[in-house]
Amino acid sequence: MLTEDHAAFGYTTSTGMAFTHEEIVDLHFEACADAYEEALGTVGIRAGWHVLDAGCGSGAFLPWLAELVGERGRISALDLAEENAERAAERMRNHQARLRTEVRQGSVLRLPYSDASFDAVWCANTTQYLDDAELARALSEFRRVTRHGGLVAVKDVDGTLSTARPADPFLITDFFRASARSSGYARQLLRGRDLHRGLRAAGLRSVRQRTILMEHYAPLSSAAMRFYGNACARFARQARNLGIPGDWAPFLDPEDAAHPLRHPDGYISEGNVVVVGTV
Repeated sequence: MLTEDHAAFGYTTSTGMAFTHEEIVDLHFEACADAYEEALGTVGIRAGWHVLDAGCGSGAFLPWLAELVGERGRISALDLAEENAERAAERMRNHQARLRTEVRQGSVLRLPYSDASFDAVWCANTTQYLDDAELARALSEFRRVTRHGGLVAVKDVDGTLSTARPADPFLITDFFRASARSSGYARQLLRGRDLHRGLRAAGLRSVRQRTILMEHYAPLSSAAMRFYGNACARFARQARNLGIPGDWAPFLDPEDAAHPLRHPDGYISEGNVVVVGTV
């Protein structure tokens, strides 16, 4: 559902959810690919397993999942945006695991799979779009479709670790805090390190959580500059619209040679949380 809050952050797919369009999401993935691959590798997915990628987006994690489960394993994937599901299917069409991969459109709030269908569920960069009640429902669904002894793994952002330099080191977190005074997307970006509580409430056992700091130093890669430059410009415009104090002017034009992230000491970071529980 397209809410005013989501629309303010922009970059939506047909779902109306903020920052889900391929032009921004795929850039983010490219910029952070090494950290994402490392995060997936810590989950414990094994060869021969049947794994669900819940909220798969354009399917960027699918080749890595196929490598983890090997020739005896299978991959299923699902995304709410029909165009994302189509792109994920296209990504795997020429992959060696294409005959062991099935992609469909659907919601993580009502998974179209039977109980105990999977050895593991992987959900990346998706729970940030769910309010608290929807998050609880999605985690319950992940547990339902995972066999006894299987794993549920969620990876998502922790906005409390976001900072850009040279600039006020609290500029981004103060923006999130001010925007999060009411429920909505900004508040959900600050919820990452509470995910362990959600998995335990859903009935998962042996829950473990790890927070990853992803850092980008000058000179930023092309993908990192495009993603973070555009994201900061969006935040700057939103901060001005909401009257949130802070010196956002230098971030308004990502192409400006004087942009902080183009400075010789340019730096930006973000946090990501990986939490894993056993059914």
